[in-house]
Amino acid sequence: MARRRILSSLTSLVRTSDASPATEMLPILDDAFAVRVLDLAIRIGETMLVAGASASEVTLTIVRVAGAYGLDPVHVDVTYNSITVAHHRSGADRPITLLRVVRGSAPDHQRLQRLQALVIDIRAGAALDDAVAAFRVIRRTPFRYHAPVVVVAQSLLAVGVAVMFGGNVLVIALSFFAAAAASITQQLLARARVPFFFSQIAGAFVLTLVAATATLLRATGWELAVDIRPSVIVASGIVLMLAGLTVVGAAQDAIDGFALTAMGRILELTTQTLGVVLGILAGLETARVIGLGMTAPDDVLPLGPVPAQFVGAGLIALAVTVFNGAGLRIVVVSIVLSLVAWGGYLAASAIGFETAAASGVGAFVGSLVGVVAAYRLHVPSVAITTAAILPMVPGAAVFRGLLGIVESGDDAAVLLTGFTTLAAAATIGIALAVGASLGIYVGQPLRASLASVTRTRARVRV
Repeated sequence: MARRRILSSLTSLVRTSDASPATEMLPILDDAFAVRVLDLAIRIGETMLVAGASASEVTLTIVRVAGAYGLDPVHVDVTYNSITVAHHRSGADRPITLLRVVRGSAPDHQRLQRLQALVIDIRAGAALDDAVAAFRVIRRTPFRYHAPVVVVAQSLLAVGVAVMFGGNVLVIALSFFAAAAASITQQLLARARVPFFFSQIAGAFVLTLVAATATLLRATGWELAVDIRPSVIVASGIVLMLAGLTVVGAAQDAIDGFALTAMGRILELTTQTLGVVLGILAGLETARVIGLGMTAPDDVLPLGPVPAQFVGAGLIALAVTVFNGAGLRIVVVSIVLSLVAWGGYLAASAIGFETAAASGVGAFVGSLVGVVAAYRLHVPSVAITTAAILPMVPGAAVFRGLLGIVESGDDAAVLLTGFTTLAAAATIGIALAVGASLGIYVGQPLRASLASVTRTRARVRV
């Protein structure tokens, strides 16, 4: 008998056993209850996807909500514009399958935060009827801020960029005015149900014309107008126009294996960025025709003093969180996190990293700290991560490249320089997406470890 046990133990070290115990537990749930649970779960997931959550986070949330009410397993398929949820009990005649079509994207970080709190309550034992009622309240709650507040916040974002580049009072004021004009133009077009692609073209066209017209102030002899830099005005507008694009979300979905969702986000990102490019090109060409052409700068647009850079980064974070509907807690955390990310960028630049690599480092530091802070402070990680990396968006490089292409004429060297500058800007964008995504994945196990340590200390104290 002892020899047989020894032989069995040695065999188990070499190969797995052919037999496995039955581990499936079948809860007694009728179809009507299962449909209600799946309907709640898929509606929560749909609202999260519209509000800006990643596909992996939506999938995990749906599985957790369904599992909290005894539905396991649940199969979830998330694409860019639809969510499918299926539950099939062993031995059942047919599965229960629900489909929701996701129409558009409207970032609302306050709603996302409230949905996360609802999911926590559900997993803590909230009744299904109470959860459904709470979700209906969340879904029907209007956007936190009125349209004029959103316009001011978007204009403040442009002010933050102008401050980072060391613009004087006049440049800051013109940046505010140009961004406000572009924002109002886009809101009017949105009310007319014009596709967002054309809205991007119109907004970029307006801010480019404002920047070109600003050069006329030099003729007044005003001291502040002598050193006016139209490039700063357009660069601030470009950062504003690209602020709502899901660069990090597209990269994260691609890494998570959600190919369709990632391709949808990337295509939308490419289309909307192309709209900005076309609008700027149209504005530059119009300005050239009416005699307000701008000369392409030979050097990279320099940043202002370091204190001004941090002030500008904080203003950008404040603005982007407000026009994304965030509450006070998310605003404060985002401002702090943007300063941390910009500090990482400056530190990487100081030790010799190129701009793209330094931007990736800054995005990594910001998203890593953001994931941990999001768990501790109960705020959506996507909200604060977006605010952290936005100051590093290469708006000035994009405008410099486009201006070089328009003003090149027959000069092949200037044309080539313009395309090279655009390629460098695209590299910075990719570095931001990769750095932010890497920070999220490194931060998740770190967050889990910190949570485990916290629970262990709590048990020891008890």
